[in-house]
Order: sequence, then C-alpha cells, then structure tokens
Amino acid sequence: MRGFCRREFLQRAASLAAAAWLTPKSLAERLASLPKLDRPFSAAETVSIGRTGIRTSLLAMGTGTVGSGHHSNQTALGLQGLSHLLQNGYDNGLRFFDTADSYGSHPHVADALKHVDRSKVTVMTKSWARTATEMRADLDRFRRELGADYIDILLMHCLTEGDWTSRFQPVMDVLSEAKQKGIIRAHGCSCHSIEALRAAAKSPWVEVDLVRINPISSHMDADPETVASVIREMRSAGKGIVGMKILGQGDMRSKQNDAIRYALGLGTLDAFTIGAESIDEQMDLIKRVSAAA
Repeated sequence: MRGFCRREFLQRAASLAAAAWLTPKSLAERLASLPKLDRPFSAAETVSIGRTGIRTSLLAMGTGTVGSGHHSNQTALGLQGLSHLLQNGYDNGLRFFDTADSYGSHPHVADALKHVDRSKVTVMTKSWARTATEMRADLDRFRRELGADYIDILLMHCLTEGDWTSRFQPVMDVLSEAKQKGIIRAHGCSCHSIEALRAAAKSPWVEVDLVRINPISSHMDADPETVASVIREMRSAGKGIVGMKILGQGDMRSKQNDAIRYALGLGTLDAFTIGAESIDEQMDLIKRVSAAA
C-alpha cells in the first residue's frame, strides 16, 4: 500500500524488543562512548547539507510523527494549527521544513510559506514513486500542493530494497533531470532497511540521506553501532545526512536530553528532524538543543 513501509510491523516489533533488553547501563555506555560536546549548539544555527550547497537550520521541523495514509500527529492539528507551528519555528530561527506526500502535510506547509520568506526556507519532501511516470506526476503535483516553484530536497521515500539503485534507476533519472532544470535543488532517499541504507552509502547519485538513528535501536534499520558506521561511510563520501527518529518515535520521550546529546555527539549528522506537536513542545526542543553541551 502506498504510504506504508513494507516490513514496518516487523521493524516496530523489533524496536520494542530492543527497547526492552536495553538496560540503563547499556544506554549510558553508548552515551559515554561519544566524544564530549566541545561547543554549544543551537537549533537555529546554520548548517550545510553535505555538498548540495543548501544551508539551513540544524533542527528541522518534522510534520510526520506516526505519518502514513496522508495523516500524521502534526496534520491532526489542522491546517492553521500546523501552519502556525511552522511559522513559530521560523520566527525562532528554524528554517528547515520536513514534509512528505504520505504525511498529508503539503497544504499546511504551503500555508506557512505564504507568511515567511520562502528564500530562507529549506523544504524537504518525499515521494513514494517507483516509476518514472509516477515521479514526473509527483514533481508537478507536489509543487502545486506546496505553492512553490521549486523544491529544495526531494527524496525517494521509505526504500527497503537492497538493489534499489538499479531497480529504480528510471526514477532516479527523472530526479536528476529535475535538478538540471532547477525544479529541485538536491535528490536522495530515506531508507527503511539496512540493505537499502548500505546501497545509498555506495551510490554517487544520493546527495541527501534521511537516516533513522537513536541510541536505543527504536524504529531503526539496525543497531546504533551498525547504522553509525554506515553514516560515517556516507559522510566520507560527502553526502548530506539528516537524522530522523531521534526520539525513537516517542520511545525516548522521557530521555529527550540523552537522545539529542547522542545525535549531536555522533559528529556525522548535518541536521536532524523532530516533530513537535505544539508550540510548547517546539520551544522546549529548541531549549534542549542549546542545553545539550
């Protein structure tokens, strides 16, 4: 079914099992193995996304918590509710809007873009297209839905196949052409299996990867050490790396400081996305990033 990742039920079960066996000591050991943060961070600080030339905020505003079937916890806020949340983030220096077709949040992002300086915002969205025809249609539809002439980052969404870089070459070609025409600024993928993630690391075509990472293996493609090693390979190749599932889709809600410190301490993420569900949550996240060091 479009909008729903294959293997998701199994992966969720695995993440729950991982959380069950992960003791406080092993979490502490993972955090202790990271280098100490040697500088203060700001959610609003400007970062570069790999070699794409895109500069944006460290913290992206996620709009897809439990997102599938054109719905998410954020879209449940309503058009104006989510739009105001994005505008509040913008007013506090967050310039990275993370959306996707399957979240159903394009109209909400479009409304927010009417009230901010579009040239200062990075819009990242994702397509489930698996054929060239579908991707061409999505590129046209997404721009209409977003009310935008161009999209900053367009990702192939929720890839699970280890051979996706050959299987979906026609889709990749459409995105390469779109970049040449200025329809998008960068292309890449979000991966939902370790096989797909490893393929992305080796593909010169991937400019940006949205990767699941947190210290308790929650909703991830493999254990944190394995995923971190693939991220380092991506980093060495100059890819832009945006972290997601930083809070383990809520499994680390009571350990947010640890999760954020872990993400920052990796030293390999250009940015990361977290989906706040209220202005209070958003402001709290901004403060936690600043307090991480």
